[in-house]
Amino acid sequence: MFVRSERLFLRPGWPEDQDELLGLIADESVVRNLTRAPWPYTGEDARRFLDAPQDMMLPRFLITQPGAHGTRIIGCIGLSVLEGQTNLGYWIARDQWGQGFASEAVRAVLSLARAIGHKRIVASHFVDNPASGRVLEKSGFRPTGVVAERFSEGRGASCLSHEYAVDLDSPVNCDDDFPKTRLGGTQNLASRRAA
Repeated sequence: MFVRSERLFLRPGWPEDQDELLGLIADESVVRNLTRAPWPYTGEDARRFLDAPQDMMLPRFLITQPGAHGTRIIGCIGLSVLEGQTNLGYWIARDQWGQGFASEAVRAVLSLARAIGHKRIVASHFVDNPASGRVLEKSGFRPTGVVAERFSEGRGASCLSHEYAVDLDSPVNCDDDFPKTRLGGTQNLASRRAA
C-alpha cells in the first residue's frame, strides 16, 4: 500500500532501507518520544521492524520525501492496536522537525484509515513532548482529557502521556480537505455539498 500527499510519499519499508532507517532513528531525542522503540536502537532492531509482516487494516509506512536527487526517508507512521483501539504512531527525523511533515503524514494516514473503514483513531504523546500534541491537533485530533502512564522502551520507564482521538465516521467527499472540514474551516461540509 502506498499513499501520496502534497510533499510526501508513504510506502512500506524494504530490507534495503535498513541503513538509512537506522541512521535516522538511532537518535535518543527521537526514540525517547516513542513507546516501542528500544534505546540504543540497533541494526537488528531496524531489520526486525522492516521484516515484520504488514496488516492491511493496520498499515505502517516509511515517510519519504521525493526530490530531484531521489527519495529519502524522513520518518515513519502507522496504525496499530493499543488497548483494543486503533492507535496512530509516528516519528520524524530530528533534522526534519518543524517543517510540517508530521502533520501532513498524519492527515494522509487518517484519510486512508477512513477509506479502509476505521471509525475512530486514538493517539498519545508524552507530557514532555508537547510538539506532538500540536501535530495531532492540527491534524484533527482532540484531547480526550485522559492522562495515562505509558511504558517507553527507549526511556526504560513509564511516563505520563496525554491521549487524543479523532472520529472518522462522518461522511466526507473524497476530494474534501480532511482537516478543514473536520476543524470547521471556511466552508463546512454541509455548505460544500449545498454548493
